[in-house]
Amino acid sequence: MWWVDGRRKSRVLGFVNKMSKSAAREAVNKIVAEENARRQQNKSWRFGEFVELVYFPYYSRKWKQSTRDNNVNRVNVHLVAAFGEGELTGFRRDELQDLLDRKVKDGLSFSVVDHLRWDMKQVFDMAVAEGHIERNPALLLFTPKDAKKPVRRVMTLKEVQICFGALDQRERLIAKLAVIAGMRPGEIFALTWGRMTAAYADIRQRVYRGMIDTPKTDNSMRKAALSEGLLAEIEAWRMMAVETRDDAWVFPSERMTPLSKDNCWRRSIHPALAKVGFEWANFLVMRRPHATLMKALGVDGKLVADQLGHTLDVNQNVYTQSPVEIRQAAVNQLEKSLQVM
Repeated sequence: MWWVDGRRKSRVLGFVNKMSKSAAREAVNKIVAEENARRQQNKSWRFGEFVELVYFPYYSRKWKQSTRDNNVNRVNVHLVAAFGEGELTGFRRDELQDLLDRKVKDGLSFSVVDHLRWDMKQVFDMAVAEGHIERNPALLLFTPKDAKKPVRRVMTLKEVQICFGALDQRERLIAKLAVIAGMRPGEIFALTWGRMTAAYADIRQRVYRGMIDTPKTDNSMRKAALSEGLLAEIEAWRMMAVETRDDAWVFPSERMTPLSKDNCWRRSIHPALAKVGFEWANFLVMRRPHATLMKALGVDGKLVADQLGHTLDVNQNVYTQSPVEIRQAAVNQLEKSLQVM
């Protein structure tokens, strides 16, 4: 016997002398599962409950914790809040596009709006796969061209030198690990002494919002090469460390936990950089010069991508910036070559 919608249902499974109690329970569980699957298939899903009961549980299995937190918050705040009570079968392309247009007018960045576009496509893709709708109304959505795009500033060689000179020993070492070694802040603050070798930093973990996590991508699991001067500064910092066991943090807090990136930036790095007019040079800005300056030195792009823990495409198209002075030299070279011809 089992219950469906408050009503008791029953079925004869077999004779007691031929079927054990556990076998009978297993048979009933199978019947109930089939009944639930049939009801879900025929159910008229609302957007909010489909996201909460089907979409999040499934995709959370593949998302990292940091990705899950960001995705769940973004979808709930922007999509479920707007479309939660709407039936999946009732959505049309234009109303979904209207939402993206409104988000741009509200001042959201290109990146956030583009993520929302992808979120809607993925939710409705799943609804199609589950058989709840025939076509995906989000398939042709586009991110409005007037959405705000970030200005990716990058420090010049001179600015990097001024930045290093403005910082104290600990903060300067952190900045050099970002600029010279190309490490992400989460990777820097998750370093332990056992991962610092005579030639490289063995990156196998990161700290994210106070939690130790695996690196951002598979490419991020890497051995980041360390320069000779950087190794010397690391050894000088080791000599001052309270704990140098293999599992001790390279940059510990007062409680001997990993130093908080946000606290370090707010209390130490940002005030020092602000004094020399570099308050805009955050951790991301510090990491970009690695790609840009290495390119100016003629270093192979694949080598730089491996050092940063990126694919070659991301390294070339996102992190590497080409200063106008270098481009001017290039067009001058082209002009001279044409004159010779």
